[in-house]
Amino acid sequence: MVLGVREIHCSGEPVLDNENGEELMRVQPGTDIVLGNLPRESPGTLYITTKQVIWVSDVDKTKGYAVDFLSISLHAVSTDPEAYPLPCLYTQIDIEEADDDHSDSESNHIQQDLSNVTEMRLIPSDPTQLDTLFSIFCQCAELNPEPNDEEVEEHDWIFSADQMVDEEAEDECYIAHNPANSIGQSNGNHDLARTILELQINDRRFEDAEEMEDNGDGTHH
Repeated sequence: MVLGVREIHCSGEPVLDNENGEELMRVQPGTDIVLGNLPRESPGTLYITTKQVIWVSDVDKTKGYAVDFLSISLHAVSTDPEAYPLPCLYTQIDIEEADDDHSDSESNHIQQDLSNVTEMRLIPSDPTQLDTLFSIFCQCAELNPEPNDEEVEEHDWIFSADQMVDEEAEDECYIAHNPANSIGQSNGNHDLARTILELQINDRRFEDAEEMEDNGDGTHH
């Protein structure tokens, strides 16, 4: 997936990826678009699918823009004239990191401009449609949850004491005292898991040694 707004070329209505389950949710004619600080473009037709937002110019049917819902980090209805003169659906967009491609082609200049776009405003000619558009955006956002890669990386080291029984069979009696105390799962970092487990075992041995001393003479050294 490519983050951010991208330019598309089509002939009339956009082609959907039906094989991967993409479906058309809404067609909103008479919609203007403003990308970042670029000039407002109008008129056009807005297509909202289960995967992306597409705007196609009514003046030049081959010209349009698209952005995946996974790139849209925020969307809201804006009716404050101080924020923007016209009622619109405001969105914030995640973008790719800048690269070192400095090609002088016209298409590359356009794409470079779009790669810096972090805001998009959709302005329907009928402002009463904003709530409907907002609701559809909410539905599609739920269909495209953000992958939580950080959570996977964060829990790579987490393990369960029960999973170490085979490797620490000789110390099984110390593990079994609390089998319900499961921290999580290990994704292969057994060295760290073993270190933590040994600390737990040594702590238990230390506690047992103290109990033996106390039972022996009733005093603590």
